[in-house]
Amino acid sequence: MIPVTKPFLPDKSEYQRYVDVIWDNHWVTNNGPLVKEFESLLGKQLQMTPPQLVSNGTIALQIAIKVFEINGEIITTPFSYVATTSSIKWEGCEPVFADIDRKTLNINPELIEGLINERTAGILATHCFGNACDIDRIDAIGKKYGIPVIYDAAHCFGTLYKGKSIFNYGDLSVCSLHATKLMHCIEGGLMFSSNNELNEKIISYRNFGHEGYENFQGLGTNGKNSEFHAAMGLCVLEHFPSILAKRISQCEIYDGLLEGLSIARPSVDENCLSNRAYYPIIFETQEKCLKAKSSLEKQGVFGRRYFYPSLSSLPYVKKQDTPIADDIASCILCLPLYDTLEYDEQKMICDVLLNTE
Repeated sequence: MIPVTKPFLPDKSEYQRYVDVIWDNHWVTNNGPLVKEFESLLGKQLQMTPPQLVSNGTIALQIAIKVFEINGEIITTPFSYVATTSSIKWEGCEPVFADIDRKTLNINPELIEGLINERTAGILATHCFGNACDIDRIDAIGKKYGIPVIYDAAHCFGTLYKGKSIFNYGDLSVCSLHATKLMHCIEGGLMFSSNNELNEKIISYRNFGHEGYENFQGLGTNGKNSEFHAAMGLCVLEHFPSILAKRISQCEIYDGLLEGLSIARPSVDENCLSNRAYYPIIFETQEKCLKAKSSLEKQGVFGRRYFYPSLSSLPYVKKQDTPIADDIASCILCLPLYDTLEYDEQKMICDVLLNTE
């Protein structure tokens, strides 16, 4: 069986070294030394203010909404993983969908400004599949109307924009460290801000609102992460350059093998160096997409319809008109992509697709 993804796992001996440290310290959670080391090394590698490690990417989105005290409508994308929209609803806000650009699959900035009204309290945009949004235009809209811009950069570890980590942009960026991502710590999330006051709020929010052992600055949640997760993160971070290089090489192999197939691929912003986190292909019709998916599954290959259905069709949001996202969601398929995927497996996948036409 060839799944759509598999987590990268280091040699067990590498992880065991950190486990031995945890056993010696008897410190397993509550902002332990490995968590601090992991955050510090991430800041150095990305050449920016160290991020705050939280328990997952979804809690990172929820805390991001909370720290800006957003209460109202949030303009967002209908084409992302469900956590983007569910976090908005979970925090008592209302998602307002701006349809996507057909070429990039990211939120269309030309549609954002027309949706802003007196109830608009923020913008939450996803850099889909590790491809940067039109950051300059979105940030300019946020500044013009005095509303925070949060980037769901869940897919984006290793992506650069104008030569810098993509996490530098927006008022706050969040990243997922779920096991399926290029960079992971099994379960985890990161929150990036250069604003010291904002970072202090994040630290408090992720730890029940604590300000010291006996004081509380206000409402908080349990968004902490453990030493065991940080240990995996430290292991994977050491291998990340080779993981990224392998991923780019695999995508180039797909590019070559699928030449001539009647599909579209998302276009990448000219300012963006994508991490190639996923390999999505867009068929001409839903019928062709489902036929290809079925043919692959008969050979034990399991792609995923990321992201189907479009988020504007979720039962707990108001129905909104997003025709491009609806169309793309019906026709898109992400092919298997992970560190141990071999050339012969990629060749077989492509042969199945070419022969299905």
